[in-house]
Amino acid sequence: MDGRVLTSWARTAVAGLEARCEEINSLNVFPIPDADTGTNLLFTMRAALEAIDKYAGNDGHQTDVRQVAIALARGAVAGARGNSGVILSQVLRGVAEAAVTGVVDTRTVRTGLLMATNLVTDAVSYLVEGTIVTVLRCAADAAAEFPDDAPVADTARSAADAAAAALARTPGQLDALGTAGVVDAGGLGLVVILDAFVAAVTGERPDRAPIALRVPRRQPSPDSGTESSDVELPDTSDDLAHRGHHSACESSHQDFEVMYLVADTDEARMAELRNALDELGDSTVIVGDGDGGWSVHVHCADAGAAVEAGLDAGRVHRIRVSSFLVDAREQGRLLPPVRTRPDQDDRGIVAVVAGDGAADLFSGEGATVLRCDAAPVTRAQLLGIIRQLGRREVLVLPNGALSAQELVAVSAAARDSRHEVLLLATSSMVQGLASLAVHDPEREAVDDAFAMSEAAAATRWGSLRIARERALTYVGTCEPGDGIGLMGHEVIVIEPDAVAAGKRLVDVVLGAGGELVTLLMGAEAPAGLDTELADHISQRHPGVEVMVYHGGQPGDLLQLGVE
Repeated sequence: MDGRVLTSWARTAVAGLEARCEEINSLNVFPIPDADTGTNLLFTMRAALEAIDKYAGNDGHQTDVRQVAIALARGAVAGARGNSGVILSQVLRGVAEAAVTGVVDTRTVRTGLLMATNLVTDAVSYLVEGTIVTVLRCAADAAAEFPDDAPVADTARSAADAAAAALARTPGQLDALGTAGVVDAGGLGLVVILDAFVAAVTGERPDRAPIALRVPRRQPSPDSGTESSDVELPDTSDDLAHRGHHSACESSHQDFEVMYLVADTDEARMAELRNALDELGDSTVIVGDGDGGWSVHVHCADAGAAVEAGLDAGRVHRIRVSSFLVDAREQGRLLPPVRTRPDQDDRGIVAVVAGDGAADLFSGEGATVLRCDAAPVTRAQLLGIIRQLGRREVLVLPNGALSAQELVAVSAAARDSRHEVLLLATSSMVQGLASLAVHDPEREAVDDAFAMSEAAAATRWGSLRIARERALTYVGTCEPGDGIGLMGHEVIVIEPDAVAAGKRLVDVVLGAGGELVTLLMGAEAPAGLDTELADHISQRHPGVEVMVYHGGQPGDLLQLGVE
């Protein structure tokens, strides 16, 4: 068999991936559950197929095994999408490196899979068992059992069967898969591709028993091990993706997938690039096409830094940056769509809050509360509660709990043609309370959000804390136990006594005027502090109204808002 069988393989693989793309996407929970593994494999295989005409031409070279194999590899490396696509490109490069006999035979298959395994092992910074890499290695091991003169059909079938068997074992090898109750998405894609090779060689698709793509979920044991669960995973792929995304977003701080090609470089500079990217993020994969071109893939929090690192290695082109949360909204698969009930299409408010008393205040004003007492709020938690509201319009009061970058990503992921999510610039709970005071559900959402944001912006806020350690500030050095007063995020008052610090803080903040002071007392506030400060305001700033609430928030002795 000559190069035409490779062309047939590529076409059959594209068709197989098209047929099972959504199924593969629905299994995607590792390394990032962004529900696009099937899509990435399909894009990569299409790029490989299209490269045959570009590099092998239509002048008879498509019968040349090596010419076609090289074309497939170059096209796949240049067009690779995602982690799985980059790994697939190395499978095709392995075949290209092995295609030296002029025919597609057992030696080509055996050597190609072995070289592909070696290339992938070198390309991936940190190998994890239970992924597409494991499935590839098992296929290569099975092909290695055949001598050069064995029928290529037998070798191909054995490799594909071994891959399918390895795929079925992946939930027991990788905790993320076992917990979600699924096999590895990339591994399934590789089985589809190897089955396509069998079909191209023999003219028939493998007649295999259905692979159990969803298996009983495991729950982590108290000893950090795992134990089997008799609960079967529902067939709803959206539900699966939702659970997987929530888990991964809580354990990963990487916001972006960055991919680009590098030319005019060498292996030493690419090795330096790998080290730099490993410092910036994870899931680093760097592969070559065998002809001087390189494809780079990394998950990171700073996309700009990842691209800048590439510029130091060579000529960077075809840069592609994806935001996991934003892409999830576009794909419509990462999380299930909000189902808005006919009787609940009004406006909802979400507030991030710490402290029992503060939670009661916000919920009493009609807000849905997301607590942040014990641990910082994650993007996944905020996105989840927005979706659970089932409201057509949602106003979010972050109250300083998340960064602007995180909030924009959540808003983009939650917003679609039927749902509007508006972020209010509340940097503290006292600003959140001020904004809630002017909330009017009868106004248009954008007008309501504007009025509430304006109220928050007009509220000068500060906080009173106890210094935990010695530190240098703009107003001097504080010692452990000192009372420190902050205006926004800057220290403006240091006093040995917390009450004295609170009084000075009030005087400084009210020095610019004000009609209403809100004191939100924290869980660690000393007894009588609220009364002393209220009396001090009445005596030193007559005419200023004082409102005292017991928020119970940890950390701050109090939050102070002036309107």
